[in-house]
Amino acid sequence: MRPIIFSKMDFSHSNLFGYIEDLQELTIIERPVRRSLKTPEEIERLTVDEELSDIERAVFLLSSGQDIQGTSVVANLPVLMRQNPAETLRRVLPKIREVLHVAGVEMQLTAAVSFLTVLQEESVSIHTYSHSFLHIILQNVEHRDAGVSNAWLETLLAVIEALPKETVRHEILNPLVSKAQLSQTLQSRLVSCKIMGKVANKFEAHIVKREVLPLVKSLCQDVEYEVRTCMCRQLEHVARGIGTELTKTVVLPELVELARDEGSSVRLAAFETLVNLLDMFDADDRSQTVLPLVKSFCEKSFKADESILVSLSFHLGKLCNGLYGIFTPEQHLRFLEFYKKLSTLGLQQENGHNDNQLHLQTLEQEKKYISVRKNCAYNFPAMIVFVDPKNFNLELYSIFFCLCHDPEVPVRYTMAISFFEVLDALVGHLPEILELMTNGGENSGSESKLLSIPDLIPALTTAEQRAATSLKWRTHEKLLQKYACLPHIISSDQIYYRFLHRMLTIILTNNVLPVQKAAARTLCVYLRYNRKQEQRHEVIQKLIEQLGQGKSYWNRLRFLDTCEFIMELFSKSFFCKYFFLPVLELTHDPVANVRMKLCCLLPKVKSTLKIPTDKHLLQQLELCIRKLLCQEKDKDVLTIVKRTVLELDRMEISVDAFQKRFYENDLLDQEKETQEQLLLEMEQLEKEKQKNEGRSTNINDKMLEKKRRDSKTSSVLAKSINLSVSGSSSGTSVGKEEKKSKLVRSQSFSTQVLHPKYTNIDKCPNKSSATAYTSSVSGMGKSCMLSFSDDSFRTHSSGNSGNAAFTSSSSRNLFNSADQKNSGNKESQSRKMSIIQLVPEWEGGMGQSEEKTENQTPRSSDRKMREPETGGSNVLVR
Repeated sequence: MRPIIFSKMDFSHSNLFGYIEDLQELTIIERPVRRSLKTPEEIERLTVDEELSDIERAVFLLSSGQDIQGTSVVANLPVLMRQNPAETLRRVLPKIREVLHVAGVEMQLTAAVSFLTVLQEESVSIHTYSHSFLHIILQNVEHRDAGVSNAWLETLLAVIEALPKETVRHEILNPLVSKAQLSQTLQSRLVSCKIMGKVANKFEAHIVKREVLPLVKSLCQDVEYEVRTCMCRQLEHVARGIGTELTKTVVLPELVELARDEGSSVRLAAFETLVNLLDMFDADDRSQTVLPLVKSFCEKSFKADESILVSLSFHLGKLCNGLYGIFTPEQHLRFLEFYKKLSTLGLQQENGHNDNQLHLQTLEQEKKYISVRKNCAYNFPAMIVFVDPKNFNLELYSIFFCLCHDPEVPVRYTMAISFFEVLDALVGHLPEILELMTNGGENSGSESKLLSIPDLIPALTTAEQRAATSLKWRTHEKLLQKYACLPHIISSDQIYYRFLHRMLTIILTNNVLPVQKAAARTLCVYLRYNRKQEQRHEVIQKLIEQLGQGKSYWNRLRFLDTCEFIMELFSKSFFCKYFFLPVLELTHDPVANVRMKLCCLLPKVKSTLKIPTDKHLLQQLELCIRKLLCQEKDKDVLTIVKRTVLELDRMEISVDAFQKRFYENDLLDQEKETQEQLLLEMEQLEKEKQKNEGRSTNINDKMLEKKRRDSKTSSVLAKSINLSVSGSSSGTSVGKEEKKSKLVRSQSFSTQVLHPKYTNIDKCPNKSSATAYTSSVSGMGKSCMLSFSDDSFRTHSSGNSGNAAFTSSSSRNLFNSADQKNSGNKESQSRKMSIIQLVPEWEGGMGQSEEKTENQTPRSSDRKMREPETGGSNVLVR
């Protein structure tokens, strides 16, 4: 057809007929439109008296109505049976039976479904059902239309399971003998095959052997391949009904014969039945009978129809694992190579030829190849078991890579479902996968987490970001829910720095409510298992400030959602300590929706209180409720407030002690509180461990430095001894110099005692105790402390001065500093002196003290400090 361009139309005689032909092609042919209006006769026939009851109306429509009205009555049969079963069985069901003889396909299908619904709803007893409905089902099960026949057959098979054995035997099994004869129609024999498989599980083995197995053998040798195929597929149900012994002697020979049948569909059915019955055959049967048949079937499969390959690829995993114990190494390798070949079917280029040199595959063939690869992806986990997981990299990794990168989406998706690797399929099994990945498939310790998978955390964060930027918010929601498993996978610090703040950001910025709630709950789980109190306090503060006190009412609503999760995951005391009052503050929120949601939450809030511990919080709650009742102006909020007040009045508050009616809840709350306390204790132990490790390192360094100084000091003393021996004439001057040096040391020590950093007595850890100096050698790993007061200088008034005096130079320095203090300032005599702490530097701020006390070597006499005697005179021993 040539395009018509009216702006350049040439109406000359030569072109006129061409344009007329084009116009004729564009002419819209008017079609007769059927009038939708009904004739008076039709309207009168379709009119039903409104005063008729449901039963009378159903009978009327089945008797004189049109097919569509009769179909409506049949579809409404379960309702009529529920309302009035007796009248329905007496008046309606006989009419339905009459109509079904001449009914169309639609009414037949509707009747089959309605009869099955009546059975499932148990509107009548099974005896009444078999008496009223079973004969109608049996009459229509051999309908000439295959679809109708299958529908009635499905109803009949469901009825057989519910019927008593005697009813099945007399009404179904006995007539089946004649229905299965070769003289009957093909449809009748096909129906008989399916009924055989169902009744085989209904009776005992000896009855099946006597009455069913002869019919089974006859149908397995039917002249029509459809009948042989159908009966072959029912042999599995027959075998389950008769047991192992009869299966070996009766069913297995029939399967062997059918496996060599001339019809490909029969051979395929025999193969599938053999695979499904592998667990019923012993090792000899599997090795001598089943394995040769399977090998022959697999070898001929590539030469046969592709539909056989589809079925073979689907059952290959079950087949390989079912025959695993009898495979030789050669057979094992052969089946593995067969699986690899099927996994790349349709993707390989043979003999180096490109696609242009190959014949174009038909669309149907391509679909079958895709189905084969999809089935290989489905069986991939089973093949991992077949080759042993230890050999995965060597044997199956290449196939794994190919299936994961298959050009067809169904193949990749099936691979994802098998291995849970694509996001939608991964999310549902994320906790199990992460646990296996971090543990390496074994129950390894937590210290080995993430050592073998350093890219796990970046991969998790990337997956969440991609889900957040996609339009699949349900996937994002589910992913955030599953991320709650991370406390069992990675450390608390990794969660805090990589995931916890991300959850808070999602709550604040995401626009999808389910996603926000999922992030809020996961954040609460992270907070629940966080092992550092400082981090927990920071998160709690952010929740209160950014959500509870946020500018957006939406954030304040999410704060209430978060508080619900807090009450679910944490103990009552935890919620009352951190969130009870911030929640009550929202009673003054300017937005009615926030106040409304808060009122709905108040019963849960009250349930967290314990009396008498939380009596002041209960008073705050009652005060807020009174204010709401008195000051609330919004009608909807006030209605909810009144309803909440009634609910709160009916509530009973638990007490600190266990009560019988609250025992389970109190026990659960106690477990939560115990776990929270355990986290605090674990944190304290970790801090002490770190301090001890740091202290041991410092002590080792100090010991090495001390040894180095001692070696230098020994050499200096040796030199000084030589000088003193050589210069004995100047002994007096040397003695004076020694006294001066002692005085200098005494003054320097007194300045250490009165150092401004330690003059504040409140900063000292032990204000009342006067402990002796403990040496770093005897007290290694413990804090070394020297503290004293004015009482330290008191001795017994009658004591010997020689015994009271300190023999070391350090003791003299102490008393010299005391004399200087008494003579220099009388007002300071009654004030206690500051405590001197010689503590290694743990957390900073003590370095200066260390440097000053490091060179002072403690002596044995430094530890000899007399206890003051009450009532004695204050004598300073020089």
